[in-house]
Amino acid sequence: MRIGIISFAHLHAHSYASAICKTEGVEFAGIYDEQEERGREAAARYSVPYYSQLDDLLQSELDAVIVTSENVRHPEHVLAAAAAGKHILCEKPLATNIEDAEKMIEACKQHQVMLQTAFPVRFNSSIKEAKSMIENGALGRIMAIKGTNRGMNPGGWFVDKKLSGGGAVIDHTVHVVDILRWFMGSEVVEVYAEIDHMFSETVIDDCGILTMEFDNGAFATLDCSWSRNKTYPTWGDVTIEIVGIDGTLSLDVFSQHIHTYTNASGYQQHYWGDDMDEGLILDFVTSVKGNKNPSITGLDGLRAVEVALAAYQSSELRKPVLVGIQ
Repeated sequence: MRIGIISFAHLHAHSYASAICKTEGVEFAGIYDEQEERGREAAARYSVPYYSQLDDLLQSELDAVIVTSENVRHPEHVLAAAAAGKHILCEKPLATNIEDAEKMIEACKQHQVMLQTAFPVRFNSSIKEAKSMIENGALGRIMAIKGTNRGMNPGGWFVDKKLSGGGAVIDHTVHVVDILRWFMGSEVVEVYAEIDHMFSETVIDDCGILTMEFDNGAFATLDCSWSRNKTYPTWGDVTIEIVGIDGTLSLDVFSQHIHTYTNASGYQQHYWGDDMDEGLILDFVTSVKGNKNPSITGLDGLRAVEVALAAYQSSELRKPVLVGIQ
């Protein structure tokens, strides 16, 4: 199976490229990037061809592509790949508005190619164990959830709304919303959000608190922020606390690390745990090779985007809003 990458704009492009190189029976076949210097540097690093034109990459012998461009460019790249008959793994958020996400899903359906949204957190060991426990009824009916996804401000195009579609809220909400939807098999129906700019030099939303109501009666709160400073020992966190009628469960997704304290470097955390990006790539490859539906669909990506957009609308209106009504 031959996979190409469209753009190295996103931070995850390198981890996906490394995962491709480690996956048996898969060849990293080429890179397109409109920024030639960035594209050629990546191509040299992974010893693959660089293409200055997207059509040239898509017309080469590829089975699939990974789209890791700026958020607003996802639609054009997904539509082009679908028209070329390539299966697609698209970085989150799937799109920056509902209309574009729907067009992407429809195009992939029309051209009979797979569209998978990149939500690697599903491949964390603790998340998978929690999913199993919930399905087996260990917690009973879920009543409430508290989640966090707090990280460092990535800078660059992420803080340019014309390229990103928004700041921390669209960047971090989609991950946790996907997990909660997956855990409960339930949809968010209403959102109330308070969003602000408090930490960044660039004026963009870098913090938010969401309260979400699900169609199964559960509610959840989420702290989605870029609140970690440069001296913080890790980039951020994903934590989830679940309250069910028969039990509670606490998850700290990135707690797989070793603490070190030295005179020379002070306190540091060294991560040793799951490579979730490897899990995501292996899952994508398995689905393509087996001609199966993706485990994380384009519709999953759309539903997460709907919640983030509803959060922005709620913050502007200063009242709860229904999800999917913009």
